Amino acid sequence: MTAGDSVVRHASTQSTRVTVTEIFHSIQGESTYVGRPCVFVRLTGCPLRCTWCDTAYAFYGGRVMTLNDVVEQVRAFDCGLVEVTGGEPLSQPTALPLLTRLCDEGFEVLLETSGAIDTAGVDRRVHVIVDVKCPGSGMTDRMHWPNLDRLTPQDEVKFVIKDRADYEWAREVLLSRNLAARCTVLMSPVFGEVEVRQLAEWVLTDKLPARFQLQLHKYIWAPDMRGV
Repeated sequence: MTAGDSVVRHASTQSTRVTVTEIFHSIQGESTYVGRPCVFVRLTGCPLRCTWCDTAYAFYGGRVMTLNDVVEQVRAFDCGLVEVTGGEPLSQPTALPLLTRLCDEGFEVLLETSGAIDTAGVDRRVHVIVDVKCPGSGMTDRMHWPNLDRLTPQDEVKFVIKDRADYEWAREVLLSRNLAARCTVLMSPVFGEVEVRQLAEWVLTDKLPARFQLQLHKYIWAPDMRGV
């Protein structure tokens, strides 16, 4: 992309708008980026209703912002790592130009997505984290499975485990699709639903090629989780 192309692209997105629930600076609580300072852009809206959802406040409301306004707020935190999340960020088509704009601005960009919406249009510079919906979420039938086929080594896939049935299902998906050969695989317990030691022992017993993780931010800031 030339400098001229960049100017044209940025000019064309000046009036592009997204609906935003919140933009905040915090510690990245999950993924291989865990522990790093990160700016979170939480977009409004989600077509899913996971049984254990912890961000239902992002389903509705929010404020309409231009991409320029979003970038300006993100830049003000002076942090190079940005995650676009939700809700389900890809439920807004204008999330795609937002992701590209953040990449163009030089940020290291993460996308947290449920996997229910096609990721084919996501800028290839973005680090995609797909949250595969286990049966305990009640949303397994909403998965867009081709999303897993386009994962690359810079991407990650996450299984949020509610119980033993979820674990066995996730293990089968991980192994049958050979996900560990394609990207980093994360196993995470539903906060407060399954004993963390139990899940860790299941992973160890089966020698799964996965990275066990906790939601670090919840151990730091729970129960008040909004905007942290």
